[in-house]
Amino acid sequence: MGMNVGASDDGEEQTMSTINTTPLVDVMLVLLIIFLITVPVITKTVKVELPKAVNIPTVTKPENITVAIDAAGNVYWNDGRLGGKTALLDKIKTAAVVQPQPEIHIRADKQTRWEDVGRVIYNIQRGGIVKVSFVTEPDRGVRGFR
Repeated sequence: MGMNVGASDDGEEQTMSTINTTPLVDVMLVLLIIFLITVPVITKTVKVELPKAVNIPTVTKPENITVAIDAAGNVYWNDGRLGGKTALLDKIKTAAVVQPQPEIHIRADKQTRWEDVGRVIYNIQRGGIVKVSFVTEPDRGVRGFR
């Protein structure tokens, strides 16, 4: 980058006071090209149409089954407590053959361990029930996670 010095009529040299913008434009064009090349590589995702979520109140049907899990890990079928590890699987297998197949609504206490909920879901899957949902309380203005 140089400075243009010209001679005046009286013999004194004058400096030219304009800015040479050519290097600036070159750098900006290189940055633009790099940006245009790298952005499509970064934002590659699978094209899917995401569903629109709406809160739907639970429709309670007589054939729906409620499986509740308390904080201690005890499992309840509707309102009766189940004893033993195979009791839940046996009840699910008998309910799975009923036509139309009932839905299972899982209600778990806030303090329930994930292991207990996972065990119930695993037994539901093994028993052959297709429709499973989780019952929660609506968020009443509480913001953030606890």
